[in-house]
Amino acid sequence: MNFTYLLVDLGAISVPLLASFHPKIALYKNWQMLWPAILLATVPFVIWDSHFTQIGVWGFNPKYLTGIYFFHLPIEEILFFVCIPYACLFSYFCFRVYVGTDYRLKKENTITWIILAITVLLGVIFHDRLYTSWTAAGLTVFILLIKFVFKVKWLSLFYFSHMFLLIPFFIVNGILTGTGPDEPIVWYNNTENMGFRLLTIPFEDIFYGMLMLMLNTFLFEFLMSRYSVEKEESLKPLSVG
Repeated sequence: MNFTYLLVDLGAISVPLLASFHPKIALYKNWQMLWPAILLATVPFVIWDSHFTQIGVWGFNPKYLTGIYFFHLPIEEILFFVCIPYACLFSYFCFRVYVGTDYRLKKENTITWIILAITVLLGVIFHDRLYTSWTAAGLTVFILLIKFVFKVKWLSLFYFSHMFLLIPFFIVNGILTGTGPDEPIVWYNNTENMGFRLLTIPFEDIFYGMLMLMLNTFLFEFLMSRYSVEKEESLKPLSVG
């Protein structure tokens, strides 16, 4: 059995997990919201991932896997949806602690419309390619929901933190798609994507990763807000008479 993919997962989460106990960050105090958010977000992505694996949109090189499978997926791939979001939410939470959820980018609306324009364009042009069209449609719909329906206050903070997360994104995804290993750990069927890569990384991975992390952030912030409301209610004095 090979542990390459497993080591990538564990390497991604190890430092953020340990740093969660730093007194100025103390992310561990919010684990009761963090872990449910990650696990809930994992469900749709595992279903999506399993389906695309079974129909050959992408797959995994057994040379780099332990050989343990669940839901037609290697255990390492399922752990990817836990380890990577944890590491990214840790970074997001650090920015949240130091600049607050009221942080606003002057160009938030511009950034949003640029992303939407790109995803809609990709979805239309590559409507016959499953990875491109599904990812473009998913991110388009979700951004529209959080921006105009839920009207979240943390979108600027997400964009800001995500800009920094692109660096580890390229490192991890680069390793998984063949930058370093003799063969890709995760392979892609190029008939189902644009065929354009950044080094070895399919261009769609940028939007797939953004969608995954945006869903995790949405659920985390939702649970955080619910917890805050419940805490405030519990601190209110009981009315008499």
